[in-house]
Amino acid sequence: PLFFLMIRRPPRSTLFPYTTLFRSLNGRLIIVMWMSGHPGNRRQWKAEMMTAATHLACVARSQSMGNGIPGLQKRKKRIMKMVLFYTLHTTKRRRNMKKQGFGTTKDGKEALLYTLSNKNGMEISVTDYGAHLVSVLVPDKDGKKRDVVLGFDSVTGYETDGSHFGATIGRNGNRIAGAAFELHGKTYHLAKNENNNNLHSGPDGYDYRLWNVEEADDSAVTFVLMSPDGDQGFPGNFEVSVTYTLTDENAVEIHYEGSCDQDTVVNMTNHSYFNLAGHDAGSIENQTLVLKAEQFSPVIDSASIPTGEHAPVQGTPMDFTSEKAIGAEIEADFEQLKLTGGYDHNFILDKAVEGSIELMAVASCKESGITMEAFTDLPCVQFYAGNFIAPVTGKNGVFYDKRNGFCLESQYVPNAINQEGEEKPILEAGDTYDTTTVYKFIF
Repeated sequence: PLFFLMIRRPPRSTLFPYTTLFRSLNGRLIIVMWMSGHPGNRRQWKAEMMTAATHLACVARSQSMGNGIPGLQKRKKRIMKMVLFYTLHTTKRRRNMKKQGFGTTKDGKEALLYTLSNKNGMEISVTDYGAHLVSVLVPDKDGKKRDVVLGFDSVTGYETDGSHFGATIGRNGNRIAGAAFELHGKTYHLAKNENNNNLHSGPDGYDYRLWNVEEADDSAVTFVLMSPDGDQGFPGNFEVSVTYTLTDENAVEIHYEGSCDQDTVVNMTNHSYFNLAGHDAGSIENQTLVLKAEQFSPVIDSASIPTGEHAPVQGTPMDFTSEKAIGAEIEADFEQLKLTGGYDHNFILDKAVEGSIELMAVASCKESGITMEAFTDLPCVQFYAGNFIAPVTGKNGVFYDKRNGFCLESQYVPNAINQEGEEKPILEAGDTYDTTTVYKFIF
């Protein structure tokens, strides 16, 4: 008889399953599998199970277990079937992914909206137009659901949105000075769409395009896009995917993965505006924030290009190393805040291990009882307090205005490609761009 004991490991703890075989005292075979990933992504688990089944057969032939396990190699197909059957029947969620129309774009294409839910009453909605995060419904302290991100009711609003509500930003997030950069001795020119600089890759950003849907299941949706050589001014054919996952731990995971046939610049981010009292609650200035950053990037002037200095936050209004209301010092007589009309700065994260997914921020709203923890594997975060949200009507007819939402945009240092001493957001040809940002809610 075969017995399976499956132990789920935290996401990203390992890329492959590890399998151990041993005999119990009564001689029966026990197969122990430590699985990566999460059971909501059935395609990933199926692939891992196939790998595990092959691995089992290989282990059976080894002598690491003394005399080995006779006959297990011959039972490879049976093991594989059992493993796959187990996977498909135990990873089904008791929840449904909803798909519905989200309006028609100005060029006559239909946009779709995908809604995911979890066992705790959370829901998120994402659209294939711009791979936007449209809504995040979180139960408050009284059990009432609040939508904690700003956005629009249909694709029409996103087509003209200059604030990038919930947007997937690419190929490069934030600013590039002079809208140009040099790579391997060649200068590449981009669109000048803000103060003679390039912001969020220009007016033809990835957030204004219809993405393809590669996969959609009960807990995750994957959008894919092909960005051709020369697109937005960047070199190389860049194929990228963005996967939104809603976990039963109340985390919204955003995973970016891509590759390019030439060396290029890639620095993608999500531009969601959060309001933990609800998208219709007005100012976020009374909500509190902690940033895991003891340094920030001062800007040269109101064009918001960093000086290249990593300045300490201690003793300044930029210090969020302990909990503080966002609005407590936002109007302080401090040059950096005056230049940008409030907080709109890059913070260099205090990373224990470079490239690991670590806590970058904690935001809380006392009124709703909702807390959000944000994690990333990237080196920095742009904290933007929504100083320049243009007055606009959003979801459910709600009027959005200045500082009605805040952004925590994981990233590299802005203009790093042109700044000596900074880590460069360069993706080399044939390598994989792979980064994850997580927004986890506590209620």
